[in-house]
Amino acid sequence: MKIEMSPNKRFDSAVIAMHWLMLVLLIAVFASIELRELYPKGTETRELFKTFHFMTGLTVFLLVWIRLGFRALSKRPPVYPPVAKWQHYVAMVTHTVLYLLMIAMPIAGWAILSAEGKPIPFWGLELPALIAENKELAHTIEELHETAGLVFYYTLALHALAALFHHYIVKDNTLRRMLPFNK
Repeated sequence: MKIEMSPNKRFDSAVIAMHWLMLVLLIAVFASIELRELYPKGTETRELFKTFHFMTGLTVFLLVWIRLGFRALSKRPPVYPPVAKWQHYVAMVTHTVLYLLMIAMPIAGWAILSAEGKPIPFWGLELPALIAENKELAHTIEELHETAGLVFYYTLALHALAALFHHYIVKDNTLRRMLPFNK
């Protein structure tokens, strides 16, 4: 069953809400891990930022599945005027990379904590370890996680710049389809 679109050719309100909620959560994930650097290792504030990073990252992991469900159940409003095929392809690849990273990054973080033998906090719960303790493996996964984080930063920036390019330069409805309060 497909969710019907509103007459103004926007995404369904649930899809729009999840898009912007995910953005807020991703900002929190990235900000918390960057802000921890302002505090010396071992301090309570640094540990709080790291814990918040873990929990918001796992929240992204949970919500991305709900978002994918909304995406599968809703119609995609057409871009008007239509974009070139190469732009459609780049958008499809960019979205795929973003979704894969929203799934893989939290799993990697969970695996890092598991391999370090640390608890996996999730809003008052402690999740089970994904893998056995292995400090060397934890270090390897952490390096991959950090590199993927940079890819994530750049891909999100590309996504945002493309939306602004389409809105201000191309003047199509790409961005307006996803705005929460667009008339």
